[in-house]
Amino acid sequence: MSDSLARRSEVSKMAREPRPRPTLDIADIPTYAIGDIHGRRDLLVKAEQAILRDAARLPGRKLIVTLGDYIDRGPESAQVIAHLMDPPPQGFDRICLAGNHEIAMLDYIDGWLSYDDWMRMGSAHSLKSYGLDPEHLPLVFPSGAQLDAFLRHSLPHTHIDFMRAMPIMLDTPSVLFVHAGIDPAQPIAAQTDEDLVLIRHRFLESRIPLPKLVVHGHTPNDEPEVRAGRLNLDTRAYRSGRLTVARLWQGQVHLFST
Repeated sequence: MSDSLARRSEVSKMAREPRPRPTLDIADIPTYAIGDIHGRRDLLVKAEQAILRDAARLPGRKLIVTLGDYIDRGPESAQVIAHLMDPPPQGFDRICLAGNHEIAMLDYIDGWLSYDDWMRMGSAHSLKSYGLDPEHLPLVFPSGAQLDAFLRHSLPHTHIDFMRAMPIMLDTPSVLFVHAGIDPAQPIAAQTDEDLVLIRHRFLESRIPLPKLVVHGHTPNDEPEVRAGRLNLDTRAYRSGRLTVARLWQGQVHLFST
């Protein structure tokens, strides 16, 4: 992270409203967690089709939890957000958690992140998915302020409002769903929104026992990463073509991918 991006991140932390942290008992609810999508609506549709096939033999309503990072890097960010805004498949509920890429987009919209720093996150692909040309626009708007004003007006407010309302985590009695992970040295109630969407090494390399199973994404791997106390579902969907799903039900975890 550049110095300017780090400074703006510190400012935006203070400016952001705390995000919702819903709790839910999923003991009797077959629950499907989907890893980082990054603009691959095609893989999201395939993953949902696989979920529907798997869930057909299971009782009651089911739940889909998406773990954040719906935009950037892949070709269809706008289409992924629109898809997630639509009703979930019949018989399902859906909870869409925020990832650091959604928060970065909002930071740009709110003036806490510069255009150049936002583009370094692979956000040119997001602009293209909204019909905007990130290479041509700076030539049309030589002033950074004019470019920012145009983009903030052009990006759909319904999509922005949807991202603003995303919870930062879903807490259940035995499983915590979150984008990046948690600070193992802090109780769940004391976790900061910043850590929940950005933490890596302090979480991944800690030997402190975790309070419950943490299902997360954010750190890409070639395969789903199964460790004591945590499950990482980020399998670089935008590049690998592999979007990973975990079904959690009756104390069992079943993994499958597109």
